[in-house]
Amino acid sequence: MVGKNGGHLASNLGVVELTIALHRVFESPKDAFVWDVSHQSYTHKLLTGRYSQFHTLRSKGGMAGFTKRSESPHDFFDAGHSSTSVSSGLGLLIGRDLQNQEGKVVAIIGDGALTGGMAMEALSHAGLLSKNLIVVLNDNQMSISQNTGSLSRYLSRLTMTSSYQSVRFNIDNLVNRLPVLSKFFTKFIFRFKRSLKALLFPNNLFVELGFEYVGPLNGHNISELEEVLKKVRRLNRPVVVHVVTKKGRGYSFAEDDPATFHGIGPFCISDGTVEKYDSLSYTEAFSNALLDLAEKDSRIVAITAAMSKGTGLASFSRKYPNRFFDVGIAEQHAVTFAGGLAASGLVPITAIYSTFMQRAMDQLIHDIAIPAAPSVFVLDRCGAVPDDGETHQGAFDISLIRPVPNMILTAPASEKEIKLLLQWAVDRKAPVVIRYPKTSCPSEQEAFAQPIEEGRGVLLRCHDVVASESAELPDVQASVLIVCTGGVFSQALAAARNLVLHGILVDVYNLRFVKPLDKDFFLQTVEPYKVILFVEDGVVHGGIGEVLESLVVHQFPEKQTAIHGMPDSFLAVGKRDEILKDCGLDSDSLAKSAMKLLDRLSNHE
Repeated sequence: MVGKNGGHLASNLGVVELTIALHRVFESPKDAFVWDVSHQSYTHKLLTGRYSQFHTLRSKGGMAGFTKRSESPHDFFDAGHSSTSVSSGLGLLIGRDLQNQEGKVVAIIGDGALTGGMAMEALSHAGLLSKNLIVVLNDNQMSISQNTGSLSRYLSRLTMTSSYQSVRFNIDNLVNRLPVLSKFFTKFIFRFKRSLKALLFPNNLFVELGFEYVGPLNGHNISELEEVLKKVRRLNRPVVVHVVTKKGRGYSFAEDDPATFHGIGPFCISDGTVEKYDSLSYTEAFSNALLDLAEKDSRIVAITAAMSKGTGLASFSRKYPNRFFDVGIAEQHAVTFAGGLAASGLVPITAIYSTFMQRAMDQLIHDIAIPAAPSVFVLDRCGAVPDDGETHQGAFDISLIRPVPNMILTAPASEKEIKLLLQWAVDRKAPVVIRYPKTSCPSEQEAFAQPIEEGRGVLLRCHDVVASESAELPDVQASVLIVCTGGVFSQALAAARNLVLHGILVDVYNLRFVKPLDKDFFLQTVEPYKVILFVEDGVVHGGIGEVLESLVVHQFPEKQTAIHGMPDSFLAVGKRDEILKDCGLDSDSLAKSAMKLLDRLSNHE
């Protein structure tokens, strides 16, 4: 099914034996499994009654690619982002304890997710509370890209084995049997026990945080895993079970290239070949533009948060390894790190998915916007994101970033505009965000080559956009204007073509800038039109459409207007076109909306 529908393959193949062992030893859902990110929960789903639904994986109305409470009582959280399992698992455990409910809580977290600061905060708190939380550390030396950082190197150096645990527990039992004669002697025994264990078996980070530690274990040996997990289940204190696995195990193509097969679209199982865009994607356009700029400007450095391949920075990392920084799954650090690089005089370009940038909004405000740090943030996967569901939609970046002072927010509509805006952003010496969707770039329009003017977009006339050899358009003023953000330019253009077939002339205004806005220029642009349709690939509430419509209604109350954007609800799994259609952002919906506004206008007249 992953070959047919796409999905997270390498991560799931790596935990098949571990998942089976967990389900054999623990009793789900009485015992709760909390999967970090939960992209590796396919085997868990198959073992909990969802085999018959598996063919619907990551399809509209089908089984989600992540854990989802509405699917099964065996799923405890709607997960999708990294480094959350220890926090949510600890909260679940404490809640159960306070209500005298039975059952163990097992948080399964990868070594990549452990680089997220939230995971370390949760481990610190869990160790302090000393509750019987079980943390299974799935160590495969990978997150999405190859893991980086000192924590990853630290985990790779851990050489403790289960025999260590046996000796350590025996020391505990021996010392605990010694008689306690006085308060002074109790303290002496406690110190003696700690000293003896420290002398024979030096502690590690997890032990210092208050956890028992078991491992590393062979994550593909089910019998060994079951034996250890049965002992761990009897413990009444926090424990980390360190399991070493291999991403993509059992499928050679995924083993050899786990980064590609981490989250993959439909592919051919027999040879591992992946379906690709039939034209250049926005991500590839950014990657090419960045390489061109970096060759000319040595001040440019690039940052990503464990997403070098997904954000298009892999090529940059190979060509300029000393100017490339993968900070791990640590978006907050990435943003503030960029602020520090900017303060040194460099030009940091940070590429992060829109949905993950949500996690670093405080850093964007505090460390970038307030000091107006000259830096560029490239948000990939904006707007409708296919296949991954609610947690991955890029619906909120406009409404989150637009109100922040000092921030410039742009939305290119093509490969040419990406190149122009990236160069402009580097030269602007201010905090600039460039956002675009996960899809292929549309065909270039002549207007997209116009120089960047801050706060101004480009107007594409019907004669330039939709005229064809088979039909000449009358040289008259169009009555409808579609104002759009770059990510839905293709849909706006297709709607214009639809309307032309009905004898209605439509122009398209590509905003380029969500913020700042040259209000006078915008009002001059829209003045000749009777009907104005605002279209954006973000939520309507707090979006740019509301701002633009209010300007038009105040200045030109006679005009008919409507806003099309994403609703005040979370968007479920679907292909990009399906999601856009559900939001009324497909070309047919836009064309029908424009015609309704024209009807309303004629009725008023």
